[in-house]
Amino acid sequence: MSRKHILGVSTDAPNASPADNLAGKTRSMPLLGVARKERDPATKLTANIGNALREQNDRLSRAEEIERRLAEGQAVIELDASAIDPSFVQDRMAGDIDGLLASIREQGQQVPILVRPHPDQPGRYQVAFGHRRLRAVSELGLPIKAIVRDLTDEQLVVAQGQENNEREDLTFIEKARFAYHLNKQFAREIVIAAMSIDKSNLSKMLLLVDALPSDLIDAIGAAPGIGRPSWQQLAALVEKAPCLAEASKYALSDEVQALPSAERFKAVIANLKPRGVARGLPEVMSTPDGARIAQVTQSKSKLEITIDKKATPEFAAFVLEQLPTLFQAHRAQNQRKQGE
Repeated sequence: MSRKHILGVSTDAPNASPADNLAGKTRSMPLLGVARKERDPATKLTANIGNALREQNDRLSRAEEIERRLAEGQAVIELDASAIDPSFVQDRMAGDIDGLLASIREQGQQVPILVRPHPDQPGRYQVAFGHRRLRAVSELGLPIKAIVRDLTDEQLVVAQGQENNEREDLTFIEKARFAYHLNKQFAREIVIAAMSIDKSNLSKMLLLVDALPSDLIDAIGAAPGIGRPSWQQLAALVEKAPCLAEASKYALSDEVQALPSAERFKAVIANLKPRGVARGLPEVMSTPDGARIAQVTQSKSKLEITIDKKATPEFAAFVLEQLPTLFQAHRAQNQRKQGE
């Protein structure tokens, strides 16, 4: 069965065999035969912002066309949102849906979601696509408009993946994680069909997700605008990090979690990058409120701390008095670690 008939909907699109679809360098026909606009690689580097915005709008229109074709000849019904479960393969991470909430609140739900009867729980349903709409409608306490189709697991994930690819609102790490989870449950051909990518890109996604701790990805979030090269840089830094737990702990800190997701990513990168040792160049050590404590000068062989006795004579005397005690505490700590 070719991919354009994956959900059993006939179209007038040209026939294409699975072998042709998977072996070619260009993307195969998408779900329901909605034609994709092929892009000449030579024009990518010269495309201006206007072209990029037009292409994004075109992709959104094609995604909506997928859903309209699904709706043709299919009854759109209203379901209790609480009776619908997400897909068994996660594609999205928690993110902001304020814009979608406002749109549905003002204009109602314009496009139905696609669900199937839940394979294990009678009376319940499972989403193929429309997770953000389901979340928004649930928060608004409204019934949700849906099309109910009998779908196999393979049909569900292909529909889920292709609709997301057309919308292109999933970030790179969300797509990579989706591919990673699919790869654990389905044949490679199904993953490629769902993601509309070739084997090489799929392999890169799988290796990347495998190299990063899942709790670190969760702590960073979807990271809009952060592409594969940046995530690969993070994976390389994680590989060299002396303590992976510290990286995740930093990402989960209140300070970092207060940032937007993309900024969390940048903060984690900055935290993991090795810090160069300034040789012979003094640095000022200050308290959190800005009070100057001392001047620190580091070289390859020594560390010098200079305290202004005129400004803080009592502090200078206190440091001298406490140094022996600090050294003893340091030595005792090392001995405990060695004994463990």
